[in-house]
Amino acid sequence: MPGPQDAERFDAHMSDSDALMWNIEKDPLLRSTIVTVLFFDQTPDWETLVGRIERGSWLIPRMRQRVATPMMRMGPPHWSGDANFDLMYHLRRVSACESSDDAVLDIARNAAMAGFDRSRPLWEYTLVEGLEGGRAAFVMKVHHSMTDGVGGMKLLLMLFDFERTAPDPGPLDQVEAIPTFGATDLVLKSLSHRRRRIVGMARRTATDLWNGTSAIARHPRETLTHAVEVSGSIARFLAPATVPHSPIMRARTLSRGLGVFDVSLADLKRAGKEAGGSLNDAFVAAVIGGLARYHEFHGEPVETLRMVMPINLRDAGATMGGNHFTPARFLVPMRIKDPADRIVELGRIARVVRNEPAVALTDALAGVLNQLPTTVTTAVFGAMLKGADFVTSNVPGAPFPIYAGGAKLEHMYAFGPLSGAAVNVTLLSNCGTCCIGVNLDSVAIPDHDFFMDCLEQGFADVLALA
Repeated sequence: MPGPQDAERFDAHMSDSDALMWNIEKDPLLRSTIVTVLFFDQTPDWETLVGRIERGSWLIPRMRQRVATPMMRMGPPHWSGDANFDLMYHLRRVSACESSDDAVLDIARNAAMAGFDRSRPLWEYTLVEGLEGGRAAFVMKVHHSMTDGVGGMKLLLMLFDFERTAPDPGPLDQVEAIPTFGATDLVLKSLSHRRRRIVGMARRTATDLWNGTSAIARHPRETLTHAVEVSGSIARFLAPATVPHSPIMRARTLSRGLGVFDVSLADLKRAGKEAGGSLNDAFVAAVIGGLARYHEFHGEPVETLRMVMPINLRDAGATMGGNHFTPARFLVPMRIKDPADRIVELGRIARVVRNEPAVALTDALAGVLNQLPTTVTTAVFGAMLKGADFVTSNVPGAPFPIYAGGAKLEHMYAFGPLSGAAVNVTLLSNCGTCCIGVNLDSVAIPDHDFFMDCLEQGFADVLALA
C-alpha cells in the first residue's frame, strides 16, 4: 500500500472543463454521475475494507473534499475539506433482497438515477452481501467532476490490495490536514486565481500575436488556411444538435435501465487487428452493429446516428483528479453490413475527429462558456448534447488481479452518464475480459432485454472476424 509520500497531487480548484460539467447540472438530464459495479468471489472482510478506504481517503484528498463555489461565481468552484466528514455516510453495507446479480444492478440503477448531496464529498460506496455462492458486490458511485475513467482506475488501485492476504499497512503517519475554505478564503483565492489567469493569458496572447504576425509574413496563405480550419472546427464543436437522428430512441428522461455482458479482450483485439483497426474500432463497430439491428427490427433503419466518444487528453504529468478528455460528437454510418468494412470506416472517422483543432482547445472553450450565466451555459451545452443518440467509452482496467478485504475482483462494469443521449455503452477491461456496461434511458428504449440481445449479436458479428 502507498504511504503519505505517494499521495497524488490534486488541484485546489476545478478546471474550466470540470466547472462546466458541474454547472450544467442545473438540468438534471445533464448529470455526470458514474456508477461502477464490482463483483467479488467472496464477501470482503468489512473491517479490512473500512480500514483501506479510510486510509485511501487521506491519500486521495478529493474523497474528503466537497465543492465550494465562490459568491457571484467570481472564480471556478474550489475543492474544500469537509469539516464534518463522515466516512460511514459514504461507505454503506446492505444485504441483497435476492441472491441474483440483478438485485445488485437494481441498487446500481437507483444510484444512477439519484443526484448527489452537493454539500458533501461526491462519492458513495455500497457493499452488497448475500449473493449466490457467497459472492458479494461493490457499487461505487462517483461524480464525473472528481475524475475521469482513467483517473478513476488509478484511484481504485490505491484503495484495494494486490494480493488476497495483504498485510495490514497500519495507520498513516504525518497525515497532512486538508484545507477548508470559508467564504472570505474563496473570494481571495478566486481573485488570486483570476489575476494569475489574466497575466498568463496576456503573456500567451502577446506570444501568439508575435508568432502569428511572423507566420503571416512568412506563410500568408498557409496561416490563413489554418485559421479557417480552426474556426470551422470550433463551429462544429459548438454546433447545436437538439434533435436525435434516431426515429425511435427520442425520449430523454431520468429513468434508467442497466445491463451487462462479457466478451474476450484478446478476441476483440484480434478482430480489430484482422480488419486493420484497433480494439476501440472493433468495440465501436460492434455497438453500431447492435444499434443497426435494433432499428431494423423496429422497421426504422437509419443512415447515420450521432455518437459521443470521449477523446483522452491525459498525459504523464496530469493530476489524478479532474478530467482530461473532450467529448467528441460526430455522425457514424449505420448501413455498413460487413463488420470488417465497418471497423475500417470507423477507424478512419475516429482519426479525423481526434485531429480536429478544437480538441486541443477544449478547456479554453469551456472557460468561455463558464463566463456566461449558468442558465445560458446549460442551455448551450444541452443544445449540443441532447441530440446525441448514444455514447461509447473504452476504459482500460487492471490487467492483473486486485483484492478487497481478502475477496478477489472477478468482474467490473462501468455505467457512464447519458448526458443527454439515449444510451451509454462502456467497455472496462479486467484481467483479459471486456466487461460491457450498458446504461440506457428506459423510456427511450423500453424493450431493454431485446436491446441487450441486439448489442450482444453486434459483438458476436465482430468477434467472428477473430
